[in-house]
Amino acid sequence: MQGQTQLIQVHPKDNVAVATMDLAAGTVNESLGITLPSAVYAGHKVALQSMPAGTNIVKYGFPIGHLLNDVSAGEHIHSHNLKTNLSGQEAYTWSHACEDATGSKISSDTFMGYRRKNGKVGIRNEVWIINTVGCVNRTAERIASECERRFPNACDGFRAFTHPFGCSQLGDDLTDTRAILAALASHPNAGAVLVVGLGCENNQLETLLKQVDRPSQRLRFYNAQQVGDEIAEGIGLVSEMLSVLEGDKREPVAVSELVLGVKCGGSDAFSGITANPLVGRITDILTDLGGAVIQTETPEMFGAEQLLMDRAVSKPVFENIVDLVNEFKQYFLDHKQPVYENPSPGNKAGGLTTLEEKSLGAVQKGGQATVRGVLKYGEPLNQNGLSLLQAPGNDAVSSTALAASGAHIVLFTTGRGTPLGFPVPTLKISSNSRIAEQKPHWIDFNAGQVLQGMSPDDCAEQLYQLCLSTASGKQTCNEKNGSHEIAIWKRGVTL
Repeated sequence: MQGQTQLIQVHPKDNVAVATMDLAAGTVNESLGITLPSAVYAGHKVALQSMPAGTNIVKYGFPIGHLLNDVSAGEHIHSHNLKTNLSGQEAYTWSHACEDATGSKISSDTFMGYRRKNGKVGIRNEVWIINTVGCVNRTAERIASECERRFPNACDGFRAFTHPFGCSQLGDDLTDTRAILAALASHPNAGAVLVVGLGCENNQLETLLKQVDRPSQRLRFYNAQQVGDEIAEGIGLVSEMLSVLEGDKREPVAVSELVLGVKCGGSDAFSGITANPLVGRITDILTDLGGAVIQTETPEMFGAEQLLMDRAVSKPVFENIVDLVNEFKQYFLDHKQPVYENPSPGNKAGGLTTLEEKSLGAVQKGGQATVRGVLKYGEPLNQNGLSLLQAPGNDAVSSTALAASGAHIVLFTTGRGTPLGFPVPTLKISSNSRIAEQKPHWIDFNAGQVLQGMSPDDCAEQLYQLCLSTASGKQTCNEKNGSHEIAIWKRGVTL
């Protein structure tokens, strides 16, 4: 990065710079040789030279769209004069297999986790209450609340993960719901799971349980229609399992068994400069040590997907990435929606203009790691290294999908901030210091320190150590706030 603190040229090829603070009209930047004709907000782009209409605007070294009209040096570049280059599906090129550094380094680093009998490792010892259908949401919540009251300190917490689905669903839509719920019921962060059904729903309890990987002594279930007092029944079944959890102890676990999910939400223009590259460094550190990272948000790969494809470990993986991207583009087209309509009002207010710009910042969470696999929505992780997961950009849906596929922790970068939390510990990483200072009860780590002079290497080491501490039991802000949500991708017909 070049330039003074007021403006940053992210890549030497860029023909725009990013304002690091609100700048008034008439601001002069001698290093870049420009004067601003009008005021520019922090995170927004300005032209580094005069350019005619049709010129591709380059940021991160890649085009992020084209100019709709002529601009002068120093002029504000945003939605009023910049348009995406994206349209529909594209043809992609396979070059060669990427060199795979996964597990190439040896480390004695460990975290204190729970070794499960099926070989999995958990970083929490919670009781999860999962319902087959939205009709028993309140039942699940009441059981969790009453267990917290009756059995304080019996485990790391009682979590009810409610949702509105499970009935009036057909085909793939029902399959998706069942896959996510079964995967959550199998997650090693839960020391025990209670599954509560109703009895008459499409998502039948018996079918769901066939997909759950959990020892019988740590799993209980019933249909509310088939018992007298459904609340008392649930509490009694949880009580039975607590005696099993009493023997669970943390033990040292090699860092190679840690699984991180990476996600960005409420992004701003600094997300791709500070927070996402920082998480990318963590991806590189962990995968080099043999650990696993799951990256998702497929529509936030559009415009930057070739960068991921170029890092595929093999041609079959390359082809799977192509399918991942084109299937999601077709999902947009089938619903008669443009593939590029992604940056939210909050993204745009923070300086992000086009989907290409957002995606080029977002994919940096994957660092430089080789892409070793592609997961379907709801599919469990089955290898180390970096894997891509099919899921939308929606914060709650994609973060739930990361947990369902096996993430122990979600690294969630944000420039705008959010109080949301998910089934697994969610480390919120701010892209700027302002939101970290304003919302310390939301934000776990401030990547904005990089803009204030901290070296990226030192910042990455601090975040890596925080990941290990979190895996060993240190609570995240979402855990302290009791924010644990799930959301399921609704793609089909409702009866």
